[in-house]
Amino acid sequence: MQITTIGLDLAKSVFQVHGIDAAGQAVVRKSLRRAQMLPFFAKLPPCLVGIEACGTSHHWARELIKLGHEVRLMPPAYVKPYVKRGKTDAADAEAVCEAVTRPTMRFVPVKSPEQQAALSMHRTRDLLVKQRTQLINMIRGLLAEFGVDIPKGLERALLMARQIVDGKAPEVPIEAAKIVTTLSQQALDIHVRLREIDRDLAVCLRGNDVARRLMTIPGIGPVGATALAASVTDPHQFRSGRQFAAWLGLT
Repeated sequence: MQITTIGLDLAKSVFQVHGIDAAGQAVVRKSLRRAQMLPFFAKLPPCLVGIEACGTSHHWARELIKLGHEVRLMPPAYVKPYVKRGKTDAADAEAVCEAVTRPTMRFVPVKSPEQQAALSMHRTRDLLVKQRTQLINMIRGLLAEFGVDIPKGLERALLMARQIVDGKAPEVPIEAAKIVTTLSQQALDIHVRLREIDRDLAVCLRGNDVARRLMTIPGIGPVGATALAASVTDPHQFRSGRQFAAWLGLT
């Protein structure tokens, strides 16, 4: 029997395949090692492949599309109700295979490598902003214990950090001065990395027509425009503006 639909459970090393024919009968259940994945699918006639949208899913979706298959990614939460028995790789693959054929299933558009690269910059930027804030708050707290007050505001805090690194630390015990200098240097280094990422995002903005058009909307700047352009592959996946707002977390 010819395989028409496959449920693929992804993993780091061993992948699980569950394939059915046009009548819905299981015709293949097998495990594949990473090196066996593409050769296995290259031998199959074009078929529908369902995958949970998780780590590496966009990469594998792109590779299978190159081989002529139709690939649909699904949110894991929407696949979970189709698991019939205990959670195993085989059970997950079977559930994915069943879920991908459901007419009411919602799918996740496959992202391009460029979109994923842009999103990685945004995730890194968010992490660095949090780290910089934590460092500055710790510097404020440590100096406050010795009666030194840093005025509110990022620029003022960074100015104080620069003065500390340049040897103009407030009058505090030498041990505390060393710690504050270390924290200040780290905060300044992170600030430099953030400026580099912002420059890279500006380059992405200039080369992305969608992001440039988003910039014409009041309240949307370079960061928001590039993040939206990378996150939303197909705006038609949202049935209405309200659904899009809910996806953004605005309602």
